[in-house]
Amino acid sequence: MSFPQTRLRRLRATRALRGLVRETRLHSADFVYPMFIAHGIGRREPISTMPGIDRLSIAHAVAEAEEAATLGIPAVLLFGIPATKDDEGSGAWDDEGVVQLASRAIKDAVPELLVITDLCLCGYTSHGHCGVLRPDGVVDNDASLELLARIAVSQARAGADLIAPSDMMDGRVGVIRAALDDENHSDIPILAYSAKFASAFYGPFREAAGSTPAFGDRRAYQMDPANGDEALRESRLDVEEGADIVMVKPALPYLDVIRRVKDETQMPVAAYHVSGEYAMIKAASSAGYLDERTAVLETLTSIRRAGADFVITYHAKDAARWLQET
Repeated sequence: MSFPQTRLRRLRATRALRGLVRETRLHSADFVYPMFIAHGIGRREPISTMPGIDRLSIAHAVAEAEEAATLGIPAVLLFGIPATKDDEGSGAWDDEGVVQLASRAIKDAVPELLVITDLCLCGYTSHGHCGVLRPDGVVDNDASLELLARIAVSQARAGADLIAPSDMMDGRVGVIRAALDDENHSDIPILAYSAKFASAFYGPFREAAGSTPAFGDRRAYQMDPANGDEALRESRLDVEEGADIVMVKPALPYLDVIRRVKDETQMPVAAYHVSGEYAMIKAASSAGYLDERTAVLETLTSIRRAGADFVITYHAKDAARWLQET
């Protein structure tokens, strides 16, 4: 008698058969590669907490974008590190700002590559928060919306293919959508950081971008890690306001949220495999605790299996190379 388990083993017996019955497939086209671009530098600056990832000059960012495209990665996500900061974060909407300059340079060099621009104030404000502050030091949600709209329009003028607001201010998707439409950029989609949790896994990113808050934290506007239902409400609100893609961030601790958001919204869902998740695998593999290649590909497959249509990951280039070898 042939038992079901025996049949499953037969199907797993050879590599070719495993491929035929595999439920979730991973491809370089599933990745977005994030990059940190610093204004005024002419070199790469290694990021100590993220081995293999550097702060880049615009010229080096163009080279990285060209390499990503060669590997079959369809998009990059740009984070800017300005030369100076102020209380409002005015460098974020400067048409000659670092993200705007990098967007133009990358689109000129690799026009087929999608440029996604992160939209937030935290990397540009002297206090490190994601919006402007009231006199009492609390983020003023409504006053911040006008500034976020300015950033979106400036990024669209610079050639961004998608605008990705990460600030988590209430109502920002609707305000950004209206501003883009008013400036004849109605064709620019919005990738909303809809379920962005107040996570411990952002530490390496904040060191890389110089965006650690000077005081307090971001728990007033980022989400409580305990709240899955809230993630669904936030995602629905963003869709109602005009978001074209919704995002869950981080990825691995929130696989259940990715699945629920996908089922609830039936919209394209992105997952951000964040800096701390990247750094953990790098540290463990460096110590010899696990095989980096196997762990990365298993991790990215699990995120896709949970329901993410694509994954933003610092492993993108390495994973694309490994997939070409399989």
